Amino acid sequence: MQLVSKLERLQAQSSASLQPLLARLQSLYDQRLWHQLSSQLLLVASEPSAAPILPELYTDFISSFANHLDPLDLVRIATAVAMQYTEPDLAIGFLDSVADVVDKPHSQHACVLAKMEAAQWRLLSGRLEETLAALNYCESALGKCDRTEVSVNAAFYRVSGDYYKAKADYGNYYRHSLMFLACVDLNNDLDASQKISRARDLALAALLSSTTYNFGELLLHPILDSLHNADHDWIRNLLFAFNAGAIGKFESLVAELVQEPLLQQNIGFLREKICLMALIEAVFRRAAGARTLSFATIAEETRLPVGEVEHLIMKALSLKLIQGFIDQPASTVYVDWVQPRVLDSSQIANLGDRLSKWYAAIIGVERYTTTFVRGASSASVAA
Repeated sequence: MQLVSKLERLQAQSSASLQPLLARLQSLYDQRLWHQLSSQLLLVASEPSAAPILPELYTDFISSFANHLDPLDLVRIATAVAMQYTEPDLAIGFLDSVADVVDKPHSQHACVLAKMEAAQWRLLSGRLEETLAALNYCESALGKCDRTEVSVNAAFYRVSGDYYKAKADYGNYYRHSLMFLACVDLNNDLDASQKISRARDLALAALLSSTTYNFGELLLHPILDSLHNADHDWIRNLLFAFNAGAIGKFESLVAELVQEPLLQQNIGFLREKICLMALIEAVFRRAAGARTLSFATIAEETRLPVGEVEHLIMKALSLKLIQGFIDQPASTVYVDWVQPRVLDSSQIANLGDRLSKWYAAIIGVERYTTTFVRGASSASVAA
């Protein structure tokens, strides 16, 4: 009875649009229809006019039967409640308490979601060590779950990406953010500004990462279309220039780097990276039997002085972008392997042309062999 009276009081204080939703809560609670009550509470939590009363609604009503609700729904409701706190410590403490409620063997995925939402607040407060500890715990917990909701994976990769962004770890941010995008619906889960922000951050991470030399996965992702506008199109073009190892295109875009201080501050690294990309592309364009390149050829492809080519090759070998060996007396390098790549349409067309030539060469050898065998057989019979 006390719960009902508290709910009636909140109902009386609420807007006219919210009152029917709260009345439905009372009816479902009276009938102990927990599943339907979970769904109705999610509906209330998503109602903008309900935001001011959510903390009180949780404390005075939901908390008394939280164990009966669907664990994931409970955490989603709690996440909406936490958004109403102005102090990060209060939000963190609240979400930690909800994580304790759902920390049971059958609801570990919900516990992970609660811990990730609390970790997001910790990250916003600059508590990087606590955030990392939560990420490590949740990564281990997710590995033990038989099944995991996509939304839980999305929360883990979202917080992981934001953590690595704060640490300026561009390679890990790039990988985790792409995993996050694989777990969400771009059209429903991200608004236009979020898409632009996410695409921009991914582009910067791809360019600045010292371990990322293949942008194909990002270039083929629909989120990159959000950069197809007057303000950001140059970043999109820069990514395509790097992926193709197009040094001329890169040089034409250098003046635009002032718009992104991170890129401007790392211009030296970017020049080295575009040279490495140009080397990879030069190797990739050549057939397997034509991958002995002279230093002079590489200097022409990368626009480097010949004296700097050997250092570039050694850098590519150390990063495992290529495999092979250098012939210093002959000033050449033989490449027997190049890092696998996600190809764009022009690179696929180039590969198709090479396959056609390879097929034609095989047919030629077959015809020559057949003719030779027939000739030899005829000579044997004549003898």
